[in-house]
This record gives sequence, structure tokens and C-alpha cells, in this order.
Amino acid sequence: MKDNKLAILTNGFIKENPVLVLVLGTCPTLAVSTQAINGLGMGLSTTVVLIFSNIFISSLKRVIPDKVRIPCYIVVIATFVTIVQLLLKAYFPDLDRALGIYIPLIVVNCIILGRAEMFANKNSVVDSALDGVGMGIGFTLALTAMACVRELIGSGSLFGISLTAHLIDPMAIFVLAPGGFFTFGVMIALVNKITRGKVRDKQKQGCAGCAQAAACGQAEEGGCQS
Repeated sequence: MKDNKLAILTNGFIKENPVLVLVLGTCPTLAVSTQAINGLGMGLSTTVVLIFSNIFISSLKRVIPDKVRIPCYIVVIATFVTIVQLLLKAYFPDLDRALGIYIPLIVVNCIILGRAEMFANKNSVVDSALDGVGMGIGFTLALTAMACVRELIGSGSLFGISLTAHLIDPMAIFVLAPGGFFTFGVMIALVNKITRGKVRDKQKQGCAGCAQAAACGQAEEGGCQS
């Protein structure tokens, strides 16, 4: 039992890392990872929403009608996103301004909707909470690591502290879109190299692993049309 709980908690770190393995949440990952503090703030905000939305959705899974489950998930997620955004505005206004529109866009983040549909909707409250913690930590680690690389090379600083700006000329392209895609690709390649490409569960690819497979009715027909 303990081993199972530990596996659920640690799946999101590497094996099913939402950013570097499942390649979800790419838009906020590329957009806010220009500075380490932004990556950390976005990761922690998403983690809080993940944990509480998983808990509530798992608790209400027997109450929510199957036909309207996705709209219900969005309402639950939007509630916690609003709470997080108001807390950021009250206590971390600079971070709130830096993250901007990407905080409210957590509502439609594929990571959160995906875990709600694929995990919280089918598992117990405790397991769903552990899944939210694990996926949130994995997302935060990936986002922060990517942001640290981009800030250090692109601005010569880390968490706003100048480190190499006076020693070498920063490569400003790393804080622009091309640098984001390059860093993202290199980190995915490193994860595949370290794990020898075995982190992906091949059976979860395609329609079988799609959150909308049940809704579109294509899982058994071999092709999703949505």
C-alpha cells in the first residue's frame, strides 16, 4: 500500500513529468520561464490548484453527471484559480503582474484538466491529492529548471541576482521565444537520454490516453476525430 502511494506521488517527477514527458502546459512553460522567480511562482500556483481541484473532483465524482463533467471540472478549477490569483494580488503583486494572463489561464491548463479526467475522476481522495502534489512538483521543477537556464544565459542573473552579467555577455536570445523552444527541446532530449527513452508508457499514447476519448467515442475505433 505504501509503495503504491509513493509511486502515485513520484510519478510526476520524471516518469510522467507533465512538461518534459507528457508535453502538457507548453504555452505557460515557454511564456513565463524567462526568469526563475516567474517559473517558481507559476509552478507553485499551478500545484495549489492541482491539489485542491483533484481533491474536490474526486470527492464529487459520484455526484457530477457524466454528461456535464467537463464543465463541472472547469467550474471547480476556476474557483481555486480565482482564490490563487486574489492571494497573489494581495501578497505578491509584482509576481502577479509578471505572470499576467497566465494565472487565469490555469483554468484551461491541459495538465489540470487531464489529471481531473484521467485520475481524480477514477481514484480516491487521498490518491488524487498525492497525484496533484506529485504532478505539481514535477511541473514546478521542470518550469523552474528551464527558467534558471534561460535567465542565467540570457540575462546573466539568477532569481534577479547578477552572476555572470559582468563576466560574459548574456545571450539575449534565450529570453526570447527561440531560446525558449531551444531550451525546452534540450531538456526533453536530456530526460530521454538519462532514462533511455523508457519514461513514456506506450499504451497511453494516442486515443487511449486522451482525456476526450470517452466523450468522442473513438477510443475503440482507432482514431480520435476531435
